[in-house]
Amino acid sequence: MSYCRQEGKDRIIFVTKEDHEAPSNAELVADDPDDPYEDHGLILPNGDINWNCPCLGGMASGPCGQQFKEAFSCFHYSKEEVKGADCVENFRGMQECMQKYPELYPQEEEAESPPTDSDPAPPSTSEDQLPPDSPSAS
Repeated sequence: MSYCRQEGKDRIIFVTKEDHEAPSNAELVADDPDDPYEDHGLILPNGDINWNCPCLGGMASGPCGQQFKEAFSCFHYSKEEVKGADCVENFRGMQECMQKYPELYPQEEEAESPPTDSDPAPPSTSEDQLPPDSPSAS
């Protein structure tokens, strides 16, 4: 006997062996290339930036989303010899905003976990452990 139940956001469907053996009656719908909600990657067919692209990692939303959009747009559309050279102020504004929210935008050195007591100690470099022929061993 087949049945379905809801657990939070998940829907669990139990089917019988007979259900699996029956041919599917699902209808596939052809993709619409003009669908504005279809995932097109970073750049939409009209050349605009797709701010919903998962490749941006959610940077276009949140407290610094507007600053990110301004900096990224400036860089993307930059015509400078060194691409983005005209966007320094935009990136500076984005960086200043991100520094206000370290819990949301951790710095690289903060992103690494600090050493714990269970981490092995680095090897000692005392002179008594140097090889006898080393210059410091005399």
